[in-house]
Amino acid sequence: MSKFTLFITLLFAVTYQPFSMTVPNLKEKPTLIYIGDPMCSWCYGLAPELEKVLAHFEGQLEVELIMGGLRPYNTQTMLELKDFLTHHWEEVHQASGQNFQYGILDEATITYDTEPPSRAVLVIRKIAPEKELAFFKEIQKAFYLDNLNMHLTDSYCGICETLNIDFEQFTQYFEGEAMKKEVRADFERAAEMGVRGFPTLILQQNEQFILIANGYLPSQSVIEKIEEYLFK
Repeated sequence: MSKFTLFITLLFAVTYQPFSMTVPNLKEKPTLIYIGDPMCSWCYGLAPELEKVLAHFEGQLEVELIMGGLRPYNTQTMLELKDFLTHHWEEVHQASGQNFQYGILDEATITYDTEPPSRAVLVIRKIAPEKELAFFKEIQKAFYLDNLNMHLTDSYCGICETLNIDFEQFTQYFEGEAMKKEVRADFERAAEMGVRGFPTLILQQNEQFILIANGYLPSQSVIEKIEEYLFK
């Protein structure tokens, strides 16, 4: 895929700035590219809205996930970030209605490193690609509702069981060095695209990449923006 730059510099923005860029040799079927992070609170807030969007366009869009890398390799503990994260989680709850459990914010031994859950998503992309988005959403629930430590392999056992994924195979890939390299490549791809805020939605249609949203948007707004370009 050719490299291109989208000039997006915000972290938690909810504004919309339409644009399109021409890129050669792209597939013809429209694809909704979702750049996010499974431990991004605004991505969690978007989850039910995105589900409505995909149901609305069922059979009309492909979906591609890119792990953006919100705070990969971060060493700050949940406790150190408690005030910062509490503020954002409350904002997400107010905007989206998504529920949070806040107990994990008192953990002084768990870091807010988003690389492991992002790597877990890449494992599913390799072994069960049709379940990648569902797995991404289950990680969000495990972290925000169950307050599981998503750095631990065992935290994914229940998710694998729910989605009928071989946990032993998952473990082999998750704990291997190859996937650590592959998830870094996803982070680099998002950076090369200029994406800094999550969630970001981009519609790929013919030879264009069209920014649909950089930040949380209700489903109807996303649907209208997609239809504006999809049915020209």
